[in-house]
Amino acid sequence: MQKPPQPVDFALKETSPNIGAGAVTGDKLSCTYDLVEQMQYLYVRVVKAKDLPGKDVTGSCDPYVEVKLGNYKGTTKHFEKKTNPEWNQVFAFSKESIQASVLEVSVKDKDVVVDDLIGRVMFDLNEIPKRVPPDSPLAPQWYRLEDRKGDKAKGELMLAVWMGTQADEAFPDAWHSDAASVGPDAVANIRSKVYLSPKLWYVRVNVIEAQDLVPTDKSRFPEVFVKVALGNQALRTRTSQIKTINPMWNEDLMFVVAEPFEEPLVLTVEDRVGSNKDETLGKCVIPLHAVQRRLDHKPVNSRWYNLEKHVIVDGEKKETKFSSRIHLRICLEGGYHVLDESTHYSSDLRPTAKQLWRPSIGILELGILSAHGLMPMKTKDGRGTTDAYCVAKYGQKWVRTRTIVDNFMPKWNEQYTWEVFDPCTVITVGVFDNGHIHGGAGGTKDARIGKVRIRLSTLEADRVYTHSYPLLVLHSSGVKKTGEVQLAVRFTCSTLINMLHMYSHPLLPKMHYIHPLSVIQLDSLRHQAMHIVSVRLSRAEPPLRKEVVEYMLDVDSHMWSMRRSKANFFRIMGVLSGLIAVGKWFDQICNWRNPLTTILIHILFIILVLYPELILPTVFLYLFLIGIWNYRWRPRHPPHMDTRLSHADAAHPDELDEEFDTFPTSRPSDIVRMRYDRLRSIAGRVQTVIGDLATQGERFQSLLSWRDPRATTLFVTFCLIAAVVLYVTPFQVVALLIGLYTLRHPRFRHKLPSVPLNFFRRLPARSDSML
Repeated sequence: MQKPPQPVDFALKETSPNIGAGAVTGDKLSCTYDLVEQMQYLYVRVVKAKDLPGKDVTGSCDPYVEVKLGNYKGTTKHFEKKTNPEWNQVFAFSKESIQASVLEVSVKDKDVVVDDLIGRVMFDLNEIPKRVPPDSPLAPQWYRLEDRKGDKAKGELMLAVWMGTQADEAFPDAWHSDAASVGPDAVANIRSKVYLSPKLWYVRVNVIEAQDLVPTDKSRFPEVFVKVALGNQALRTRTSQIKTINPMWNEDLMFVVAEPFEEPLVLTVEDRVGSNKDETLGKCVIPLHAVQRRLDHKPVNSRWYNLEKHVIVDGEKKETKFSSRIHLRICLEGGYHVLDESTHYSSDLRPTAKQLWRPSIGILELGILSAHGLMPMKTKDGRGTTDAYCVAKYGQKWVRTRTIVDNFMPKWNEQYTWEVFDPCTVITVGVFDNGHIHGGAGGTKDARIGKVRIRLSTLEADRVYTHSYPLLVLHSSGVKKTGEVQLAVRFTCSTLINMLHMYSHPLLPKMHYIHPLSVIQLDSLRHQAMHIVSVRLSRAEPPLRKEVVEYMLDVDSHMWSMRRSKANFFRIMGVLSGLIAVGKWFDQICNWRNPLTTILIHILFIILVLYPELILPTVFLYLFLIGIWNYRWRPRHPPHMDTRLSHADAAHPDELDEEFDTFPTSRPSDIVRMRYDRLRSIAGRVQTVIGDLATQGERFQSLLSWRDPRATTLFVTFCLIAAVVLYVTPFQVVALLIGLYTLRHPRFRHKLPSVPLNFFRRLPARSDSML
């Protein structure tokens, strides 16, 4: 079922940026920065000063350095009463915004009223040397300070000044002139950074049995269960069926934990003494760094752990050790891949243990060039503004570009590289508005502008894809385009044989198939893993905030959405549309709509019946020819967000409001009642379809179940006659007769249902036993 194309405004656009890849430029360009446009910067490295004179009454000075270029001014921190200060700070001025011809570097004395000039150094911009990596860094030099008149002043300043590009290693940590409006405290929040997800492990706790428990009430049979807690995760076993002081469970509990292990495993054995009352019979704390790690399915050794119990004597908590103990088998599972993102667009499928990793098959390079047409995301001084930055996630490596302050057409031109271990993975690029650079309150969140997903298996090797991707965000009011982001992507394959061999390997590590986890377990563990990753990254400096990580990982993708349900239904219909089209074509053949085609099909059918060895070669040759024919119209661009496929452009406002509702709901009771009734109506139709499917299946079962003795007698008699006839008649004759009967002319057909269909519909089902 072919859907109409989405609006041009929401479509992908191919671009031709002036990047180094595939182009011959007169300028020397670093080979690692050939997917982005060159951006020229003036770099000033302020190292240190010496022999500075005292300026105030006490004869000391509080020096700092001011770097001034036209209207742009950057300053270092100041030192109290120090004549030989060291700063070692880099300033970067974008060449696009340079209007002055002279660079002024001044050393000043911090004062209460007005800061005194100690001395300065002036540079003519035309005389500044140019440096492009991989050249070695420019060595800083000592410069004598001059006063305002140009005479020599006391003191010297060590500087390095050069013209370079964003490929310079000083670029990430430099103070940028385009962030001049940002306060010194917020500079860290606008710099580009690379983050690594914590190494995640599954922890398997096999609770086997306990011995010699001491319940308070010895007159009753204990109903014992074990509660296991790890950080904010808590699971419990079922209540033991053996209601004695030596209960048994033999039950597995799974947790997610991240290195370094900060929380211990806490087990408590509890007795259900009342409807809502549990009594602790013993407790055990196990540090995870002492737990055995396993890489395969071989069981680890079990251990007995002593249980401890705290009792309160005279208001003081005292620990009493007694003979109660618990039998456990605990291990850190290195053979699984800990899923921390949706399986539909995973970026990494390797197991936790590094010893099990296969060699990489290639390199993924991403150039984040620019964005344009961004919408204002907040207001400042009465006008709309956007402070945009990008985040890209692939595997364990997250990258964050610098924030371009107050710009609807930001240019980042930053390039990043990842190792690729599996081509059937997805890289996610998100664009966000930084809400923490103008003194944003603690509750301020970084607003989402949009994201892009690119599946590596859809990319041709060694080709540079330069496209402008629409940034689409779904709001409760509908889908909105918030701008476009321009990316350059290249997937370089190191060995083609290894990559093609990957298609024969299972998608996940083998432990997922030898000891599979249930769907419910995986879902719960995935959400725990997402939570751990978001908390760890939000503790970095500068933090990659929780709302950013959750948006990139699609934390809420499992929530109910009427829109998404419709989209998935039509996706299924799209998949089945090919079979439906073949069925309609075959119906036209059977009804002789085009006699010539029907006659040709008769001839082909007779040939295949007479020469059955041609059937499979014919099928595969037909598939081969279809594939070769479709090669002409193969996609030439990466996939992107499709509003029509997502049913985002036709969703009802109430459906979107329901999708963005909190869980549990925060809407008024009348709206919740209306939505509940709507859901009941839909569920009623689904229930009817499922019942019909069950009825057809039960009719098949009743063919031989003697539920209808007459029908089963007829069917068994038919089977006996068919067995005898098929034994004495060549199979080719039977196939030919059935085919010719199916393709017979309409004048030999009746509009009434066939005899086998009538017989099948009369068979009993168990629907009449339903309440």
